[in-house]
Amino acid sequence: MSLSRSPLTDRFGRSIEYLRLSVTDRCDMKCTYCLPKSFKGYQEPADWLTFDEIERVVGAFARLGTSRVRLTGGEPLLRRHLPQLASRISALPGIRDLSLSTNGTQLPKYAESLRAAGVTRLNISLDSLTRECVTQITGRDTLDDVMAGLDAAQAAGFDPIKLNMVVMPGVNDHEVESMTEFCINRGFILRMIETMPMGSTGLASGFTPLGPILDKLRDRFDLIPEIKEMGGGPARYWRTRDGRGQIGLITPISQHFCATCNRVRLSVDGTLYLCLGQEEKVELRPLLRAGISDSDLEQVIREGIELKPERHEFREAPTKIIRFMSQTGG
Repeated sequence: MSLSRSPLTDRFGRSIEYLRLSVTDRCDMKCTYCLPKSFKGYQEPADWLTFDEIERVVGAFARLGTSRVRLTGGEPLLRRHLPQLASRISALPGIRDLSLSTNGTQLPKYAESLRAAGVTRLNISLDSLTRECVTQITGRDTLDDVMAGLDAAQAAGFDPIKLNMVVMPGVNDHEVESMTEFCINRGFILRMIETMPMGSTGLASGFTPLGPILDKLRDRFDLIPEIKEMGGGPARYWRTRDGRGQIGLITPISQHFCATCNRVRLSVDGTLYLCLGQEEKVELRPLLRAGISDSDLEQVIREGIELKPERHEFREAPTKIIRFMSQTGG
């Protein structure tokens, strides 16, 4: 087995230390910015990477220097026995940070087992605090389920817990202050996200620049820039001067962060996507099922990273990416 530990660096000098790993493209919601209500084009389970295949790929990334893994979907907790996979990944040499993105509905069942399996951080999607708006966005009334999930996550000892809010014009942009106050009072970190034009749903959801929203929140909550690292992702953080609360902004449209992008995405069918906003990809599943060796798998990953583009073109070519977010992995 190869013991290579050299850094995985792309042709623009960016160190790829973060793998976002989709374990399913299924979800128990159909959020307006993610999937059409009528969508049926899910991957067949036979085409999903098995846990053994996932462990091989993550192990190869870890040997190449990637240390952060985030489990995503779809809704990752719809994948059967996910805590077992989490335990296998967290035990891999070189993996020092295992996190999970979820809509929260399944956390009452799985929060404790995820914590025991080595998941250390959670990002939970919650775009509104009003039942009507949640139902409008997700396609069903899930507010009570998500709130129960938040309670379960805190009871299991997860800290920090980040709440992801996709801010959409005319839908929930008027709620950012109430959401900020809710998060401060509950001890959550709020992360506001600009809608990305992925597929017809992302385009239709519209785009709200977060800069003006930050200006309002800065005055209302006396925010100052946060200087400590808050994870390996692209958010820029502020905190209240009294230290009670923190908010993060993810601004892929108004202020892109491509120059410091440190991540790639592996979809449930084994497709390695090098950029959310471009088409470069590497198909790993056929190679895994043909019996590729560990050293050759590492070489394929290295060569794939060389394809990573310099930046996305969400502003210049907003209709370019027709695949939906859940097909890529969140």
